Amino acid sequence: MLPFIIEIQDGLPVSDQIVQAVRKAMLTRQLAVGDIFPSVRTLSQELSISPTTAHKVVANLKDAGYLASRPGIGMVVRTPELPDRPERLDHLQPLCRDLLREAADLHLEFEDIVEALRLAAQAQNHEPKK
Repeated sequence: MLPFIIEIQDGLPVSDQIVQAVRKAMLTRQLAVGDIFPSVRTLSQELSISPTTAHKVVANLKDAGYLASRPGIGMVVRTPELPDRPERLDHLQPLCRDLLREAADLHLEFEDIVEALRLAAQAQNHEPKK
């Protein structure tokens, strides 16, 4: 079983989608520093992708500093410094687009979305910064 969630969709290369899913899992702490990362074989089998694509994913993550090779263990998660704010915001864009579509279907305005977010933050005891 993979330690992150991914739903492969048409449009983007599969390897890019997997890399994005792994980076999101790291940002949300589903994958933590030191966790053993699935092998190329496991990625290939679990996601029904070619071993070549799985190898490309692991190589891209290693080159970007997200994985490190540990002799006798395999690849482990090595989260570099938190990505800059624009990159973190970029991860929210698909959710924001979905939220805006849903709000439009419900005939809600932008201010209504902001209020809904404020209420959700308060419910989780995360007061939004002003």
